[in-house]
Amino acid sequence: MKPSFRLVILGAALLSLSLADAQAWSLEEAAKPYAGTEVSVIFLDRPGYRAITAMLPDFEKRTGIKVRHDVVPYENTLEKEVRDFSSNGDLTVALVDLVWIGTFADSDYIVPIDELKQKYPAIFDPNYDMNDFFPLILNAFGSWNGKVYGPPFDNYSGLLYYNKQMLKDAGFDQPPATWDDLYNAYAPKLTGNGKYAYALQSRRGETQSCDSFMRFVWPWGGSLLDAKFRSNLLSPESQAGLQFRQNLIKYMPPGIVDFDHNEAVNALAQGQVAMITEWSAFYSTLADPKSSKIVNQLGVAPEPKGPAGRKPALGGFSLAVARQGNDKQQAAAWLFIQWATSKETAKEYVEKGGVSGRQSTYQDQELVSKYPFIPAMVESWQQGVPEFRPRFAEWPQISEIIAEVGTRMMTGGVSIRRGCEEIGKRMEDVLSKAGYYDGKKKLIQ
Repeated sequence: MKPSFRLVILGAALLSLSLADAQAWSLEEAAKPYAGTEVSVIFLDRPGYRAITAMLPDFEKRTGIKVRHDVVPYENTLEKEVRDFSSNGDLTVALVDLVWIGTFADSDYIVPIDELKQKYPAIFDPNYDMNDFFPLILNAFGSWNGKVYGPPFDNYSGLLYYNKQMLKDAGFDQPPATWDDLYNAYAPKLTGNGKYAYALQSRRGETQSCDSFMRFVWPWGGSLLDAKFRSNLLSPESQAGLQFRQNLIKYMPPGIVDFDHNEAVNALAQGQVAMITEWSAFYSTLADPKSSKIVNQLGVAPEPKGPAGRKPALGGFSLAVARQGNDKQQAAAWLFIQWATSKETAKEYVEKGGVSGRQSTYQDQELVSKYPFIPAMVESWQQGVPEFRPRFAEWPQISEIIAEVGTRMMTGGVSIRRGCEEIGKRMEDVLSKAGYYDGKKKLIQ
């Protein structure tokens, strides 16, 4: 037998064995050693979490693993998780916002996937395909310093939602393509008689710092920090974007600084406002006749372009295995995470109100035609939108500074320029104490 022919036969045999292994793997068999194990995770009161909660009975029945979940407001989640991990509590799955991953990884609260794979190789589905996730969100939500800690879960892109009928009554047959169009052409005609053109979720906290403040920095070509980690908020671009936000307030409902996501979504759903820029995850709420009066008039488009182009907001979470769990809990936690973010569950997850981070999910034309938010969302993930919030461990402290001063800006308690000076000084104090300016910490943005 010729050597080349032997190689062909050997290669075919190895491929056959590989395919047999992939086909032989099953969740039920992999979970048998962990039946009866309980894992614990924090969920938010948002559509994606309600979707996975509705799907949990199937996972628990197939594996014998119990998933205990507590629903916690987003604003309290980081503090609750850090307190639990610091005191060696009972959380075995970490819910990780893209701006928390530095804190969790540097504090050794979560386990890298490669380490889990070495310890528990039998629980890893050979068909899971980590490369199927959009590279942008896998890097932003689940990776830190070259290590992947968790797959994306409950992922968001900023979108423009609008009331088609309100725009039509005002003489428009399509949504605004740019922020300037929204302000100069649309907003004056859509505001009056108790109705408003636009609502911007701006409540103090991460909603203010990310969803409100940073949303009007990037599209104008500004940024929070420059290449040397110094404040860039006094740049002409950053100032222009934040001044635009201030000018736009006159076309928003009274008390806009107290609007969180639910208030902004409800304002559109009840016909109070014509447009909002919100996360893709809220489509299911706006399209639900139980909660929305505009189901038949709901329009979805990419966020408007700013002077620097279209740079929609990016947000979302990953799920990671907590270091503090014992061996059985860590393995059971990965089996839950793997199931919740798998190709097999993705379509049902989307149909129940979640947003999958998998590219293959949105190649399903049935889903794309059913959910009009998908093309705009996929476009933003493919083009590589910026990370609106720097991914380092000090972000929570900086977020609170921006939230405090950004709120005072909106209420007129401080001017845009003076507010940015204050944020910049306090932010640089935090970064200086952390060691970014004396070489003790690497500049990562």
